[in-house]
Amino acid sequence: MIRRVTPGTMVADFITALRFARRDLRGGFHGFRVMLTCLALGVAAIAGIGSLTAAVRDGLARDARTLLGGDLDIRITSRSASAEQLAWFRGQAHVSAMARMRAMAARGDGHTIAGRKRALIELKAVDQFYPLLGKVILSPEMALDKALARANDGRFGTVVEAGLLSRLGLKIGDSIRIGLAQFDIRAVLRDEPDKASGAFKLGPRVLIADAALPGTGLVQPGSLIRWHYRLQYPPGTDGVALEKAIDTAFPDMPWRVRNVHEATPRIQRHVNRAALFFTLVGLITLLVGGIGVAGAVKGHLDNKRDTIATLKCLGATGRIIITVYALEIALMAAVGIGLGLTLGGVLPLALVPMLAPYLPVTPGFSVHLPALATAAAYGIAIACLFTLWPLARAQAVPAAALFRGLITAPPFRPRIGMICSLALAGGAVVGLALMTSFRPSFAGWFIFGAVLAFAVFTLVGRSVGGLARMMTQRISAQGAAGRHRPRPRLQLALANIARPGAPTGAIVLALGIGLTVFVALAQIEGNFQRQIADRLPDSAPAYFFIDIQPDQVAAFEAAIRAVPGAGEINRLPSLRGRIAKVNGKPISDITVGPSARWAVESDRGVTYTGPMPEGTTLVKGFWWPDDYTGPPLLSIDARIARGLGVGVGDMITLNVLGRELTAQIKNTRKIDWAQLGLNFTMIFAPGLLEKAPQTFIATVKASRAAEEPLARAVIDRFGNITAIRVREALEAVAEALGKIGLAARATAGLALVSGILVLAGAIAAGRRERTRDAVILKVTGTRRRDLALAYVIEYGIAAIAAALTASILGTITAFLVLTRVMDADWVFLPGPAMAALIGTCLAVIGFGFAGTWRALAQSPAQVLRDTART
Repeated sequence: MIRRVTPGTMVADFITALRFARRDLRGGFHGFRVMLTCLALGVAAIAGIGSLTAAVRDGLARDARTLLGGDLDIRITSRSASAEQLAWFRGQAHVSAMARMRAMAARGDGHTIAGRKRALIELKAVDQFYPLLGKVILSPEMALDKALARANDGRFGTVVEAGLLSRLGLKIGDSIRIGLAQFDIRAVLRDEPDKASGAFKLGPRVLIADAALPGTGLVQPGSLIRWHYRLQYPPGTDGVALEKAIDTAFPDMPWRVRNVHEATPRIQRHVNRAALFFTLVGLITLLVGGIGVAGAVKGHLDNKRDTIATLKCLGATGRIIITVYALEIALMAAVGIGLGLTLGGVLPLALVPMLAPYLPVTPGFSVHLPALATAAAYGIAIACLFTLWPLARAQAVPAAALFRGLITAPPFRPRIGMICSLALAGGAVVGLALMTSFRPSFAGWFIFGAVLAFAVFTLVGRSVGGLARMMTQRISAQGAAGRHRPRPRLQLALANIARPGAPTGAIVLALGIGLTVFVALAQIEGNFQRQIADRLPDSAPAYFFIDIQPDQVAAFEAAIRAVPGAGEINRLPSLRGRIAKVNGKPISDITVGPSARWAVESDRGVTYTGPMPEGTTLVKGFWWPDDYTGPPLLSIDARIARGLGVGVGDMITLNVLGRELTAQIKNTRKIDWAQLGLNFTMIFAPGLLEKAPQTFIATVKASRAAEEPLARAVIDRFGNITAIRVREALEAVAEALGKIGLAARATAGLALVSGILVLAGAIAAGRRERTRDAVILKVTGTRRRDLALAYVIEYGIAAIAAALTASILGTITAFLVLTRVMDADWVFLPGPAMAALIGTCLAVIGFGFAGTWRALAQSPAQVLRDTART
């Protein structure tokens, strides 16, 4: 008799299933511990990253005016605004003027501390209206204008960051020399409201009054000084109209105008990129945890085989069966997701104090519902993706097969509805990753790589099982024929791997995914650290010298050559220019690709030269002769050209010091920045820029012992020249890379933790079979030591398979990222691969042996009595 399905019968079936599920869960949640933990860990990672990112973005939006320094920031490089322009600004709003540059600070007494008496600083010269918004915090507390004011002896005051005091062995009350002027240190700079709007810092911040700047001698034609004019307009002012009025009044000025919506574009990009990366790694954690979810569900349903069989024999339909256990699993998934959301929601409270020194704002704590909703959606999609299959198997297998267990389980063919449901769940995961990413293409490649990795490790796991089955059969056949000595430990290990329900596949898959991410990150970071620590010091210059005036070049080079140990000097002119047009079209009308956006956001360094600079590889076109004379030609970085959609023969117009210069692209090139030589993204051929106001930039190689005398010879004679010590810059970069690498490895470690949880769950799920097998083998004369070694061999094989495959995939991933995405050099580093191999073997063998130790210690009599009862 066919039962008609009506809304009434469906409601009745649901109520019946709910009653059975409630009664079944009275026995406890023991089988769902791994599922709960895996879901909670993955959801917490995504929710925590999303909440922290949202908090930082909210902080940036909340403090945008303060971070910008006003309602508008007008920046111009290498020259200040004219009196006419400044008067126009002041006619529209309150104005504060400021100049930023890099300079050298030296002890005022000339003494040397730890072999040093000078340091690179980030100098900021501010007027009496600074800051328009926010507050400068000093120690001891005092007004900024008082700290910077001129004293009776004619000296101006200065405030400095604490790092400068420690570097030069100074204290409040001492004096420092900046350029040609002496300053008294009157306070320590603790905080400045607009610190996030500045460029990357290579030294401690120092503030002086703008009235003191001319006395330093640092302001020279073409000097690399960024002048800022912050405007705070009255409430009700139309900011958009004011920006248009500025462009209309001064159409040819090469300045950049930013409003509060563009207060911290660089920081926003970094936040978005970090959020994207860590969210996707969190997704990997959740996907790995999904394997544990599937294993937990399968183990739970295997333990309920007798119950399911009994219900089916008593007339329960497949729909009731699947509803009962779907309700149980849904409840456990909801608990796991809820725990993850709770942990992720409060995670910023723990992270903000640790990250405060690296954040431009102090994020406030609040519940960010979109971030939590995204994490919950990920958790639900993953739970569905990894639980539907075992539920469908439980529904499809007939009662007789359920009573017989795994040994005679028939092949499973999912229904079309189940296939569609799985596809829907997988599509939801991919859709979430694409929709929540600010770079969908990157997220798409990441998802593709994850799917490929899952497929590879699934294949490896099955291949290990199939190979073990073949070897078991071969060894048995050879033993029966008397052709080799019996090896019971190896045979037992291979038999355990080959048997139905073996945890080998789950171990290889779960640990392999996490290890792949870990190895890839370690290889990428290791290659960068190798270039900084090993390769670069051998070929890198000792110093970069900037702001060398044309009339100082000869004397500068003579001073360098007079220092024993000084080596090769390379020098190029330096100007600032901004891309204004491409093939006659304004840059604002051009769709700029990601690889060139940074190059068009503001002015960039440009130069001219006859010979091709070192570290240059032509991609397309040809280089001009050293003595070229003719129409203006330009060489441009190949990535920028690709982002602009241009190539050889196209025309680029740059605004250089207010004058538009158009040149034809002669070639595109790849620049090896790792050599730290003199190079520019845009280089003109000779004949166009020689008469423009310019400074020179130079690199000088020197022995380690000559570095300090070299700086002394230049800085003591030329107060306006800034020396950037390459070794210190590399150390700063290495420190930053180390911190980034630590954060990345910690996040990738979550995937490894999920893999270990899957390992523990797989071992726990097979404990009953392990115990029965161990007891039978011990009763038949097998020693406990042989059983223990067999288990070590079994788990060692799984660990080696996972680690070797992960090392290969992680290394390939690192190679592609470094060479194709970052245009960096690549060298295989065996350390991460060996660490992954050894660490995985120890972890898997340790956890596996710990999980089977109870099986070895069981009393045979008790186990046999329990087996006889069942």
